[in-house]
Amino acid sequence: MDFIYNLLRTDAFLLVILVVLVILIILYITNLIKLRKINENYIKFVKKIGNGNNIDEMLREYINSVENVKNTNKEIINYCENIDKKVSTCIQKVGIVRYNAFKDTGSDLSFTLALLNEYNDGVVLNGIYSREMSNIYAKPVKDGKSTYVLSEEEKEAINKAIQS
Repeated sequence: MDFIYNLLRTDAFLLVILVVLVILIILYITNLIKLRKINENYIKFVKKIGNGNNIDEMLREYINSVENVKNTNKEIINYCENIDKKVSTCIQKVGIVRYNAFKDTGSDLSFTLALLNEYNDGVVLNGIYSREMSNIYAKPVKDGKSTYVLSEEEKEAINKAIQS
């Protein structure tokens, strides 16, 4: 222990430390100079690639525009999903049957029209034509069936709509 303590107190040891310190300072200064040159070369390179413009700013603007596009795409996807949900409840299936309700009329002027959505919910309209009058009746349809008694023409129109 005394040997190390005496070694630390000698002039030779202080001289060695001073020389090492000077070498380290010189290395630090040379590294600093090299770093500046590399930084200058980088700036020149970036301006050359960007045709005189700062490519860092261009990249930041590009990243911002990409983020804006991503946000816009998310909004569009949400909007389309909402439309898909709404479309499933719109009329998508139509079935029509024309028939002659009374023997004394000349042609198939009566009709049954089924209007259904994706879930086979909707309405069936029955238009009965006679020489004296014309009437239209509506019956609700839920899952392809109605709580009201359906005629054969109404059933046929609902089946056509479901199959369409």
